[in-house]
Amino acid sequence: GIGIGSAIMGKRPVIVHARNDFLLLAMDQIVNHAAKWKFMSGGKLNCPLVIRAIVGRGWGQAAQHSQSLQALFSHIPGLKIALPASAYDAKGLLLAAINDAGPVILIEYRLLYETTTHVPYDPYTVPLGRGQVVRSGRDVTIVAFSYMVKEALAAAKVLEEEGIDVEVVDPRSTSPLDMDTILTSIRKTRRVIV
Repeated sequence: GIGIGSAIMGKRPVIVHARNDFLLLAMDQIVNHAAKWKFMSGGKLNCPLVIRAIVGRGWGQAAQHSQSLQALFSHIPGLKIALPASAYDAKGLLLAAINDAGPVILIEYRLLYETTTHVPYDPYTVPLGRGQVVRSGRDVTIVAFSYMVKEALAAAKVLEEEGIDVEVVDPRSTSPLDMDTILTSIRKTRRVIV
């Protein structure tokens, strides 16, 4: 509530939720307030709020600590949902989210904190809603988000040994969803695994 109030007053707050599961306790504020201010004000008020929601860790988490809520949030008009798969994307998507006029939930997978990728020192953005082909291939497309990009790349290596050339597409966000990049890959490979 404080984040929404400061956002509609012109600030750009970044709220950190150490467990995305507990965002459900704030659903009214996220769904009926943050996501709707632009619509309720006829486009005169924006809510440039960023929520960093942290998910996953691996085996041993309780049922209420193991949910992947990106699909749920992706169906809320007015919300943007980004899921970085690398440190480079995490910084770029976070800066894009902070610059965005509306509310963005940045869902970060905890196990990815243990990976290393090059991150430029200078500021840069990764556009929300623009995916990327992280591995080119010709036989089948795997579409994956967040930590599953790492798993898809590992599967591609195994399948390469079997003579199967896998293309891996990371849409980077579920809302907006970059269907152009996904469909371009599928047209090429004629097969898809999501």
